Amino acid sequence: MPRRMLGSLEVSAIGLGCLPMVGYYGGSYEKKDMIALIRRAFESGVTFFDTAEVYGPHTSEEWVGEALAPVRNQVKIATKFGFGVEEKQPTALNSRPDHIRRAVEGSLKRLRTDHIDLLYQHRVDPQVPMEDVAGTVKDLIQEGKVLHFGLSEASAASIRRAHAVQPVSAVQSEYSLLWREPETRIFPTLRELGIGFVPYCPLGRGFLTGAINEHSRFAAGRLSTLPQFTPEALKHNMPLPNLIRTWATRKGCAMSQFALAWLLAQAPWIAPIPGTTNPAHLDELCGAAAVSLSPAELREFEADYAEIRLMGHRADPFTESQIDK
Repeated sequence: MPRRMLGSLEVSAIGLGCLPMVGYYGGSYEKKDMIALIRRAFESGVTFFDTAEVYGPHTSEEWVGEALAPVRNQVKIATKFGFGVEEKQPTALNSRPDHIRRAVEGSLKRLRTDHIDLLYQHRVDPQVPMEDVAGTVKDLIQEGKVLHFGLSEASAASIRRAHAVQPVSAVQSEYSLLWREPETRIFPTLRELGIGFVPYCPLGRGFLTGAINEHSRFAAGRLSTLPQFTPEALKHNMPLPNLIRTWATRKGCAMSQFALAWLLAQAPWIAPIPGTTNPAHLDELCGAAAVSLSPAELREFEADYAEIRLMGHRADPFTESQIDK
């Protein structure tokens, strides 16, 4: 597995997102199976594992901690604070300095470690000055409990304010061929400041893999709340997976591998974190790092892509209300 730099943090080119394991997108998964999956990822060359205290809550961190304890010094673990989990308000934003410290102490215990490689603010808290957040993380870095600082779904303005206090290594936001907003909103800032980028939902929650089609219906669960997954939007957006399928056939790879290879080709400071609960899917995702796209191929793909007009927002209204503009 190739390596990439997020600021001064070295990670595998493809990481593993550990949110789906707690049933966020439906399903119920056995702890032993998910621990085996995490260890399988490591054996496949993945060194970058993404979790958060709110995933479960707590369950994802506990499983990641147990799975990676035997190889702790060979991997990079990213986790996040920013929701009121400790205060029993897991959907409320909370980045007060005292809360950050409590959250970090809890994460360290669950992750079975004495340091967090990359600590993200999960969502920008408009009630707490970014300087206070970055200052608290700076103190935690000086204490050795945190090694690198990250932000998730932060605006360019917030990134600059944070970076001025404590250098930001990485920003995590949703980014894929189904949702390209970061290219205009934050990429110029990341490029200027030398900050890495970690795309989550890099496969469009399965839409870019061919697993979902215009006949798919979601009466319950997370996808049922998202505008991109209404029957109308699914039908309208089918030209995108059809295009990816054409290119995947041409490149001799899976659709998921092409979608990830496209992300990796956008910049050397991008490291996506696809999530899965399926060992076969994991093997497929890891194989994406071996798929390369030449500048000429990228130009040709973009010309085809430009003909497609996508429908539907990526988030429900409540989720959108907590995203920093």
